[in-house]
Amino acid sequence: MGDARQTAAARLGASAERLVALRLAGAGWSILDRNVRVGRGELDLVAVDPGPPQMLVVVEVRCRGRRDFGLAEESLDRRKRAALRRAAGTLLAGGVLPDGRRLPPFAWRLDLVAIDRGRDGRARVRHHRGIRL
Repeated sequence: MGDARQTAAARLGASAERLVALRLAGAGWSILDRNVRVGRGELDLVAVDPGPPQMLVVVEVRCRGRRDFGLAEESLDRRKRAALRRAAGTLLAGGVLPDGRRLPPFAWRLDLVAIDRGRDGRARVRHHRGIRL
């Protein structure tokens, strides 16, 4: 779907995912893939944290443009956690990305990167490593 037909929320989410991917890459991470479709689910980012130790990381990006309804972390509800658990489990069990590239043989974890926009419009980024589902 082109940007002209995306909703404001979809544009905000895509922008947040780009920001997180750039920040992680700038910190030495390898971004293996973005918007990884796994069955009915989708994983925002699949990356390698250089560590030590090196780890395969599934990164969930949550963004809120306003704080009227709480922090970005609070948008990761029970339904979304279950969908993430299924998608990550399916990806890891298969051992390959959708394009056929093999996943590196590292231990893995799930990270949450939450972004809220302040009144000044600047992004406030919080990286939560190893969240539980």
